[in-house]
Amino acid sequence: MRNVTRAATFLIIGLLFSAPALAVEPVYSADGAAIHGYDPVAYFTEEKPVKGDPAHSATYQGTTWHFASAANRDMFTAEPEKFAPQYGGYCAWAVANNYTATTDPDAWSIRDGKLYLNYSKLVRARWAIDKSGNIVSADRNWPGLRDGS
Repeated sequence: MRNVTRAATFLIIGLLFSAPALAVEPVYSADGAAIHGYDPVAYFTEEKPVKGDPAHSATYQGTTWHFASAANRDMFTAEPEKFAPQYGGYCAWAVANNYTATTDPDAWSIRDGKLYLNYSKLVRARWAIDKSGNIVSADRNWPGLRDGS
């Protein structure tokens, strides 16, 4: 019986490591809205995370985005690439290390006019040690993670 259990374990492990990569959604939105319902424009204009209001929402890349005001919504819809977080709002550290992870709206940074989110403030601190290098790695990894290759 132990040999059968061992064989089954190796089969499962083999399947896990040989399974094709799955593409991720273009924008992380586990709870129905991008960035857990936070306003992406506020990171730039107020320099802090601000919870959005579903009354001020827009759709971009097939995902609902919430904004603190109609003015922020209008700024976003005029230039979504300027305000949307990099890597579809997935953790920038994770993408730099070739996987995806959720994010905490309070674990953010802006670099060269782009918004980056991280899994936690601790991960953000690790990300910050080499932002430039992490961005290069994440930019290289993101297309493959996005399309599952």
